[in-house]
Amino acid sequence: MELICPAGTPSAFKEAVNAGADAVYCGFRDETNARNFPGLNFSPAELGEAIAYAKRKGVQTFVALNTFMRAGQEALWYKGADEAVRLGADALIVADFGLMAYIAERHPEQRLHVSVQASASNADAINFLVDTFNAKRVVLPRTLTIADIARIARQIRCEIEVFVFGGLCVMAEGRCSLSSYATGKSPNMNGVCSPPSHVHYRQDGGELVSELGDYTINRFPAGEAAGYPTLCKGRFDVATDHGYAFEDPVSLDVMDQLDALRDAGVSALKVEGRQRGKAYVAEVVSTLRQAVNADAAARPALISRLRLLSEGQRTTSGAYEKRWR
Repeated sequence: MELICPAGTPSAFKEAVNAGADAVYCGFRDETNARNFPGLNFSPAELGEAIAYAKRKGVQTFVALNTFMRAGQEALWYKGADEAVRLGADALIVADFGLMAYIAERHPEQRLHVSVQASASNADAINFLVDTFNAKRVVLPRTLTIADIARIARQIRCEIEVFVFGGLCVMAEGRCSLSSYATGKSPNMNGVCSPPSHVHYRQDGGELVSELGDYTINRFPAGEAAGYPTLCKGRFDVATDHGYAFEDPVSLDVMDQLDALRDAGVSALKVEGRQRGKAYVAEVVSTLRQAVNADAAARPALISRLRLLSEGQRTTSGAYEKRWR
């Protein structure tokens, strides 16, 4: 199975390539990609240099154009697709059907991957995208079990990629409006979930309070690891209960289920983290490269050291073993 790794900056891109990635995914420095944060992403010149570097090392580059086009502003997404093709991207990761149509018509030889943001999670939807736009791979949402993945794999006519490590979105990707509600910025349209411009921290007595826009997301007593404030991972009062209403601030880690994923028909393993620094990328990618190549008995020792790099310094198997509240 291929190891698909994140890069939010040119330096992180090189770290991912050198650490053993089979492919690196990245995006332009605008709202065409779902990690449109200040200080991240690539100019066309930087992307061209990165793609050339990866090709010299035998590594592929996937360009994420994985937000939804805004009516009347489609030219930005079309330009991004044209630029990525011109620069030699090995695949484009796309969510919007209109952009898929543009790529299929203008660049029929370009390899197209269906983004997780498209929320294609059943065989009929996936095969429609294969037949209509010649999609070669689908990135499945993080809401499916391994049994679900195996069932889908038997019915579709393209490759499957799944997330195995990193930040965990508990919603059906492409369908979440929580950030839009709190900040007016949409992860699906503007590429920013819980934008830094709306994030605040303050001390209140012995507690660290995290806020998103006008909302208090969490209170952390001294000594508790503080997560980034997103509404889906906030601590709230719900009826008589106090705690995490949707999901705890933890990271996804299903590296101990690699054999089951392979047997289910998975072709590629995806690591989340384009917003992370190059040191994180180097450590995670090199460790997971070893884990993918190791036998099952050796993997726990390899990946246990990654827990301290995870959100809240804890990990979860997510929907693979989830018992919903």
